[in-house]
Amino acid sequence: MFSIYTISRQYGSGGSSFAKLLAAQTGYPLVWREVINQAAREIGSPEVALAMIDELDLFDITPDETTSLAYIESVRKIMFEFAEKGNQIIVGRASQMVLSDFPGVLRIRIIAGKQTRIENVCKSKHVNPIAAAAQIEQSDLLRARYLEKFYHVDWNNPSLYDLIINTDHISIEKAVEWVINFPE
Repeated sequence: MFSIYTISRQYGSGGSSFAKLLAAQTGYPLVWREVINQAAREIGSPEVALAMIDELDLFDITPDETTSLAYIESVRKIMFEFAEKGNQIIVGRASQMVLSDFPGVLRIRIIAGKQTRIENVCKSKHVNPIAAAAQIEQSDLLRARYLEKFYHVDWNNPSLYDLIINTDHISIEKAVEWVINFPE
């Protein structure tokens, strides 16, 4: 097993379920929004936490450039602290970029086709397909912008990941089994 797993996921792909099951199967702690909250506390800007958690841009909170850069640097520092402990699963926040050169990391991307994602969002959020599609589009746009703005990379570039799993035809359970048995 790897010491660190980073998980990037498309909204509605099952990536959150994958991360939770991987944590349960490995016994590794799941590091998620703690990074956002801790980074916001460290820079003294709680509203930046809300803006970063708001992946659908519902609150329309936009921190200024200085606050955003301070937040990104704080996230980087916190991720390294978690990674140095070892045996961690880190979800989102461009962890595949922040820890790209860190030893013992498997950078995973969870994807699915549009229809699978729409069906998953309809079920989990109890919305109709039109609303689900709009949420997916908005989430993809904001995640792509985040990586472009702060890391100057295309979120969809497969070279950012060691393993890309499409959940259209692979169950979350099977995907977790594969990852746990993935050779280092």
